[in-house]
Amino acid sequence: MAEMSVIWLRFAAACYSVGLLHAILTLVRRREQLFRVAFTAFTLGTVFHFVSIVEEGIVNNRCPISNFYETLAMCAFLVAVVYLGVQLRYHVESLSVFLFPLVFVMALVATLGNPVSAWSSPIVRNTWLTVHIVLVLLGYAALLFTAVASLLYLFQERELKSRKPSKFYYRLPPLGTLDELVSKFMAVGFVLITLAVIAGATWAFIELKADWIRQPKIAISFFTWGTYLAMVCLRVTAGWRGRKAAIMTLTVVGFSAVTWAAHARLGSLLFKP
Repeated sequence: MAEMSVIWLRFAAACYSVGLLHAILTLVRRREQLFRVAFTAFTLGTVFHFVSIVEEGIVNNRCPISNFYETLAMCAFLVAVVYLGVQLRYHVESLSVFLFPLVFVMALVATLGNPVSAWSSPIVRNTWLTVHIVLVLLGYAALLFTAVASLLYLFQERELKSRKPSKFYYRLPPLGTLDELVSKFMAVGFVLITLAVIAGATWAFIELKADWIRQPKIAISFFTWGTYLAMVCLRVTAGWRGRKAAIMTLTVVGFSAVTWAAHARLGSLLFKP
């Protein structure tokens, strides 16, 4: 991509990041305190995004959809425009929890098409990777707690339907408490995994240059994050609770296990010269 086009797109991603912050606060605190600010920043980001696409088209004298990064930037822009139209017409603030993070991550990845110089020092490189791994571990821990609470929910629900609960049933928290635990750990896990994906994508971009996006384990990571995002969206916008939420959580845990297996050797890179 042209240098100025990337710069404009980075401005757009910076604006979109306010939307990501809004989504995080909404999930953790269940308050849409930043929506107006985030929506304004999102709108401004869409303008910068449009300028980036026009700049790229003028420089190359073609429609900027000839490679993965240009196509991803175009898709993110179209999603942003459609959301702005829907929001202005129907005022569906709850969709922002899903679309703000999605557009931000798509725009961020689209800015990573031009190779940059190597790490300033091995210390910075290893520290960045360490932060990524710690965030992943904490996110998986939160997801594991979510899965345990979900399993207990399914067990307790089955015991209630049987009309003859076992003794273990009476030792479990109420269904409402378990559902609350699922919500809290799901929110915390999503925040941590999102930050881990951002840190990991940036690290891979600097480390592997243009080849970073072709790595299968990178694709698996983004797919798992997308599944997690879908789970969050269904819970916030569609009101999924109870059995549906529990089954969705266990599905995400399965994808996370595949992702972890794909990255099992990542820690060894900490000591790579």
